[in-house]
Amino acid sequence: MPMTDMQPRHDWTREAIAALYEAPLDTLFSKALEVKSANWADGKVQKSQLLSIKTGGCAENCGYCSQSAHFDTGLKAEKLMALEDVVAAARQARDGGADRFCMGAAWRELKDRDLPKIAAMVSAVKAEGLETCVTAGMLEPHQAHALREAGLDYYNHNLDTSREYYSTVVSTRTYEDRLETIAHCREAGINLCVGGILGMGEGREDRIGLIHELSKLNPHPESVPINMLVPIEGTPLGDSPAISVIEMARAIAVCRIVFPKSWVRLSAGREGMTEEGQALCMLAGANSIFVGDRLLTTDNPGETRDEALLSAMGFEHASREETATPARKHTLIGA
Repeated sequence: MPMTDMQPRHDWTREAIAALYEAPLDTLFSKALEVKSANWADGKVQKSQLLSIKTGGCAENCGYCSQSAHFDTGLKAEKLMALEDVVAAARQARDGGADRFCMGAAWRELKDRDLPKIAAMVSAVKAEGLETCVTAGMLEPHQAHALREAGLDYYNHNLDTSREYYSTVVSTRTYEDRLETIAHCREAGINLCVGGILGMGEGREDRIGLIHELSKLNPHPESVPINMLVPIEGTPLGDSPAISVIEMARAIAVCRIVFPKSWVRLSAGREGMTEEGQALCMLAGANSIFVGDRLLTTDNPGETRDEALLSAMGFEHASREETATPARKHTLIGA
C-alpha cells in the first residue's frame, strides 16, 4: 500500500484507491485514523440536520428515491414550505446541537421563480447562527451566484455512484449534468457536499469508481456524505440486497484517507444499523452525522439514541470549529 498522505492530493489513480479499499481492515483503519488524528480533533462529531422543504413530485427517475413522480411510493407531493416554518425547524435543530442546517427540495432543477424564496430561507437560517446547505437539483451559474450572495455555505449534489453504473440508477440526467452543477457552485464560491449511496446493486468496483471521481474534483468537496441505501417500496431499487456495514466502513475509511481535510459524514441508513455498526463507521473515520428523527422522507435515529451512542463511544458532539481543531498530542494516561 502507498504511504499515508496527510494533505489532499489530486493524482489518485483508480488502482491506488482499489488497493486501499481491498486492504486488510486493520491496516485500512490504522491508516484512516492516522489521517484523522493529523487533521481533526479526537472524539468530536459534528451534527448536521436535514429538512425536506419541498417534498415529492420530482421529475427525475432516481431509482432509490421515494420522491420521484415516476414511482408509486405512497408519498404525497407537497408545496414549498413557508419561510417561517423553515426558520422554526432550523431553530429547533440548533437547540438540539446541530450547527449545519440542510434544506432539500425535490426538484429536477431550481426554477428562477423559486430562487428568491430559497435565497430568503438561506439568509434567514444563516441569521440564526447556523451554517447553511441546500440541495435543489441542477443549478445555472446565475442561480449559484444568487445563493452564495444570500449566504449559502454548502450545496449538496451527490454523484451517487460510479460513472459506469450511473445510468442504471437514473436516466433522466447524465453524470456530466451532475458535474456541471458542481462546477457552477465551485465557481460561485460555494462549498461542496458531494458523496454517494452504497447498496444500490453496484459492485465494489463502482464504489471505488465513485471515490475516484470525487478525488478528481479540485479542490476536493469540503463534505463527503456516505449513504447506505434505505430501500423504498415502489422504487426500482426497493428490493436491493442490503450492503454490509463492514463494506460501508471500508468506504468511509478510504474516503478519510483520500479526503483528509473533508468532513466524512455517516449519512442515510443509520436507522437500520446497530449501535455497533454505527460505531464501526465512526471508528473508520466518519466525523459528522445527520441528526433528527427524519432524513428527508425516511426515519433517522433521534436525539436520545444518538446521545446514547456517542456516550458509549466516549465521543461528544461539537461545533464545526471544535471538530476541525487539529488533534491533540497523544499522551499516556496518567503521564
